[in-house]
Amino acid sequence: MARPIGYYVHHHGDGHRQRALAIARAAGAGVTLIGTGLSRRTGDVPSVDLPDDRIPGAGFDGSDHGERPSSLHYAPIDHEGVRRRVARMAGWIAEARPALIVVDVSVEVAMLARLASVPTVYVRLNGHRFDRPHFDAYRGAGGLLAPFHPDLDDDRTPDAIRRKTFYAPGIVDAPVIAGHVEEDVVLVVVGRGGMPADGEVWAGAAAAHPKLRWRVIGPCSAPGSIPGNLELRGWVDDAQRMIASAGVVIGGAGDGLVGSVIAHRKPFVCVPEPRPFEEQLSKARRLSALGAAVVCLELPAAGLWGELITRARGLDPEAIGRLGCSNGADTAARWLRRVADETSRIRSRSA
Repeated sequence: MARPIGYYVHHHGDGHRQRALAIARAAGAGVTLIGTGLSRRTGDVPSVDLPDDRIPGAGFDGSDHGERPSSLHYAPIDHEGVRRRVARMAGWIAEARPALIVVDVSVEVAMLARLASVPTVYVRLNGHRFDRPHFDAYRGAGGLLAPFHPDLDDDRTPDAIRRKTFYAPGIVDAPVIAGHVEEDVVLVVVGRGGMPADGEVWAGAAAAHPKLRWRVIGPCSAPGSIPGNLELRGWVDDAQRMIASAGVVIGGAGDGLVGSVIAHRKPFVCVPEPRPFEEQLSKARRLSALGAAVVCLELPAAGLWGELITRARGLDPEAIGRLGCSNGADTAARWLRRVADETSRIRSRSA
């Protein structure tokens, strides 16, 4: 029986889990997901649920509120959850003897895997991730996996990192066939990784543009008065279908939404949200430079949305469509198998 591949899933947002599931299912078998909050959320894919490493009562902003070695990002002192999750991962590694661990994302998990004598593949996200901890994780990995088109890579990415990177766009999002595109519908998509949207902003936008129908999906506060052309849908199970049928999409530059917009070649007004390492800002800048989105660095006055939407409708759909791929999960899964097989051959030759 082939040795398994472990796939570490970060708990912030939901994009890491969705990406991991898509790759694991494309691989067919032999991939185990590892992370916090995975219980009953991985379907038929095996998983190892880890204790939480977040500081109780502090939310999660990535800060451990203390000094740490320069190769680490997050290492809180005297945290029982961190102790138990390290023990759980090390125990699984000792028992399962994985051929490879994919790290999506955590420099600490990458270090732990290497200390446990397991080769790693590190998932590279957008942004300016070229600090000491990231460079050490990249250096120690057998390969780097970028879930986006190479043209979306940050301009400042060193050539050595690009050469080590396998680019695999379209891992999660396959296009959904829309029965009918509602050209007058403006769909506002709010993700899981940020703050809820301000309903007053979208009430003002809808009131200023009464000929458009506005729909907001995801967490959004209720405005004092809701115009007749505004719908607040909250969480929905058919977000892909709603994106496919919308005339224009507005949202941040998270992986999930950008991937879906690319898959459906939708006119896109991108309002990047603050994220560590300028992740969304970097991606938005590249989308703008490629003519694939209209980018607005902050929410505009209500009356200006019409101009932004008109500009988005005027973009060439091919400019964004070419950034996707119809079989990204299959491509990534095959590449990971090759990396795992190659590391196994190296071990065999050195034994």
